[in-house]
Amino acid sequence: MSMQPGHEVLCVGRLYCDMVFSGMEGLPVLGQESFAEAVQIGPGGGAYITAAYLARMGCGAALGAIIPAQPFGDAVMAEMSRSGVSLEACARARPQDAPQITVAMVADGDRAFLTKRTGAAIPHDLSAALSRPGLSHLHIGELTTLLEHPELIDMARARGLTISLDCAWDKDTLARTDLTDLIARVDLFLPNAEERRALTLDPAKLPNTIIVVKDGAAGAYCGALRVPARAVTPVDTTGAGDAFNAGFLAAWLAGAPIKAAMQAGAAAGAVAVTLPGGAAGVPDLRGIVTHQQAVAVQGG
Repeated sequence: MSMQPGHEVLCVGRLYCDMVFSGMEGLPVLGQESFAEAVQIGPGGGAYITAAYLARMGCGAALGAIIPAQPFGDAVMAEMSRSGVSLEACARARPQDAPQITVAMVADGDRAFLTKRTGAAIPHDLSAALSRPGLSHLHIGELTTLLEHPELIDMARARGLTISLDCAWDKDTLARTDLTDLIARVDLFLPNAEERRALTLDPAKLPNTIIVVKDGAAGAYCGALRVPARAVTPVDTTGAGDAFNAGFLAAWLAGAPIKAAMQAGAAAGAVAVTLPGGAAGVPDLRGIVTHQQAVAVQGG
């Protein structure tokens, strides 16, 4: 049942330079200055964080993204090069593009983001990356990227790939009422609970799409099936949902049933909230998938 080494999953989506401020008493207030105890700077964005966690689970993971412009591009590349993620499908930002940055502020067990998007979401041509031998799955890091590049679905289907999609908060995207038909074309949709509440979807038109909702400290659910979150002391929730995606995908692509895959996602998410930032310092997580495979075989 285990996944073999190789580029099994291609993750695509916007890549940011994340600046994560933590140890704050509360979020900033207009007209006042706030102070943080710590700041971490490194690569971020749902596609990269999911890929980095997949790599730490022993799964082949590749990234298709635009590397932020200088002065952050080299620093982001340096950390990503240590992640175990293949970066061959990445491209450099155009010289005229402003740096793509997310400032994350962590306070009171939650976080807020301020983001500057710029330029294209992903490289112009991903046909070679999608045709790489051994690739079996495409993960799209945010719904907005799919709206900008709907051709990704046809390209993936032509190569026999399964497809997963995260949501990511974008109020303009979430306000749209024409998303059902697009989401119905993917195999797996992974919004968080707040995003799912904001979306207008017709469940009757989604019979073949598995929808797994990430519900923070309450765990995750898929229809009537629910798994609890792991009991840990959180340090920073940045990237926890993307880590859940990786745990779920690693188990699901290895043949685990939905419940076991959700438990693997919860285990990965629990690791993420104990670490500062998105995907730096992630330990070896290969045991997560093998444990859930054993539980599934035993019927647990």
